[in-house]
Amino acid sequence: MTRVTAIRGWAVRRARAGTATARGALCVSVVLMAALTGCDRDPAPAAGKPAAKNGDAAPLSGPATAPARPVPRGDGSRVPADFNGDGHRDLVLDDLVKSAKDSHGDDAGIGIVYGTGSAKRLDPAVRQLLTPRTHGAEVQGVLPAAFDAETSCDLDKDGYADLVVTTDPPYDGTGRPPVPLQLLFGSPTGLTGKAVVLGIPGKARYGNDWPGHPVCGDFDGDGSADLAVTASAGRVSFLRGPFSRTGAPRAAGAPVPGGGPALAAPDGKADTNGDGADDLVVLPRTRTTGTAAKGTLLLGGPTGPGRPGGGHVFDAVPAPPPPELPAGETKPVTDVLVHADFDGDRRPDVVTRTHHGERADVVALYPAASGRAGNRPLITFSTAVFLP
Repeated sequence: MTRVTAIRGWAVRRARAGTATARGALCVSVVLMAALTGCDRDPAPAAGKPAAKNGDAAPLSGPATAPARPVPRGDGSRVPADFNGDGHRDLVLDDLVKSAKDSHGDDAGIGIVYGTGSAKRLDPAVRQLLTPRTHGAEVQGVLPAAFDAETSCDLDKDGYADLVVTTDPPYDGTGRPPVPLQLLFGSPTGLTGKAVVLGIPGKARYGNDWPGHPVCGDFDGDGSADLAVTASAGRVSFLRGPFSRTGAPRAAGAPVPGGGPALAAPDGKADTNGDGADDLVVLPRTRTTGTAAKGTLLLGGPTGPGRPGGGHVFDAVPAPPPPELPAGETKPVTDVLVHADFDGDRRPDVVTRTHHGERADVVALYPAASGRAGNRPLITFSTAVFLP
């Protein structure tokens, strides 16, 4: 069974190619800089500053200034979402606060916070910003403007998790659109280098819809991570792994029927019936992480996903009480980003992001406790750490 990590389920999907993505300019006048010192003691609030709750550090004024530290070298692991192979799960952040200087609404990129063996489990000082300009692959000589994380798994079977992203390649609206999915490969120092465009052979495509909703899984039970991608008319493009560093699958056949508008990995065990092959969930729409949903199973097997397997229920994930945003920020929204094991106890922890628009946020990691997330976060920080 391949270890996979779904990433983008919690947020409304951004516009695909050919659709402008408008983002309002934002102002980061106040950010939360919790747990960036590496100390276990909670720092005392500065004079005149409000004290934080839930054990978080006090909110501070001004941009994030904590210097980034190098990504520790790993030797490879089977831990999901471990991009540097050091045995600790890493965190992918697809929505980041923006600088007050950003007046164009550009994609801020994808933030990676690397895992650690410390009690806090994540170290925001060990971070990496992936941007379309620096890490995107050109298509027809054009760099992408959008860069959205989708899912992760070890696609090339080298012991380092890889990241699948959606981009917006140029398209004039005529005929079959180009593949918008790109791959970033993990390494001993994390996600380095340029992405490559995912290769979907023509025989594996169907219709003129954009290939999307990629799901990782060992759908044929051969021990390698595969990808399933939506095609037109309810078809699924099944791409067999391992994948080459040029983005090509080992093999791909004709699209299989039984799909739908959206795909997802099952909650819990990906191999729902214990036959040695991971299964796929077909949904009528994109599921937001942490919300309840119902879909239908497309069972894996020696030839990949294709056999109907009945219904599948996604349970809602209760969000712990969120940490407060800095003073003056009202009516925040809290999203469940990840429901997965960060501390190795085989129980799912919860990562949330509390935000007000695009100008202030707090990311919090809550450990599992008695079957549900505890109320006190292990760590909190703002995605403002990724600002230049």
